[in-house]
Amino acid sequence: MNVPALLTMAVLVGWLATLITHAETDDVSLPDFAVAVGAAALAGGLLAPLLGIPPTGEFGFTLSGTLFSWACATLLLGTVNLLRFGTPRRNRRAGARPVGPLANTGHKL
Repeated sequence: MNVPALLTMAVLVGWLATLITHAETDDVSLPDFAVAVGAAALAGGLLAPLLGIPPTGEFGFTLSGTLFSWACATLLLGTVNLLRFGTPRRNRRAGARPVGPLANTGHKL
């Protein structure tokens, strides 16, 4: 497997998943981006080959591998946001405060 190609795909797919799960695209947080990139890399590097989906092909990325990585990154980021904020989409400006089991209740907002 081509590791630089997989990392490039993970960053691009993670960025796209982060933009989809945020209500404001100009207010993307680094932890959410890291979760999405990590999920895309694990899905493309480990899970996709186990399921028989090639992440990279003879001429670069495969559509099936890219879509699978994007779907996994979006699902994991939506699940993390659901556990943190009670909604799969994050809307920081509307006053959405952490309410889920992953919320940090030790700080005042």
